[in-house]
Amino acid sequence: MTVSINRDGQFELYLNESGRDLLVAELQKLDRKWEHFHLDNFGDPAIEFATDVPLSVVPYGEEDKVFKHGKVLLRPDEWDEEYYPHVMKTED
Repeated sequence: MTVSINRDGQFELYLNESGRDLLVAELQKLDRKWEHFHLDNFGDPAIEFATDVPLSVVPYGEEDKVFKHGKVLLRPDEWDEEYYPHVMKTED
């Protein structure tokens, strides 16, 4: 899986079948007790197991900025209302 920002500033997520399956499986695990998972690239294959979802750092476009690390977080509305109320405001 490759996560990047292209030269136009757009977020892009490139997945092959196994990357898609792994991402979906991790998303389906998320709940209030297991509220996040990690995305990482470790150049050493001996420690690839240390992340939930391994990332590739090979860009698809020459000017792409590739993410080497990240986190996906489940944020129930009531948590955001209590801890981050500013994200609950709707734009006019």
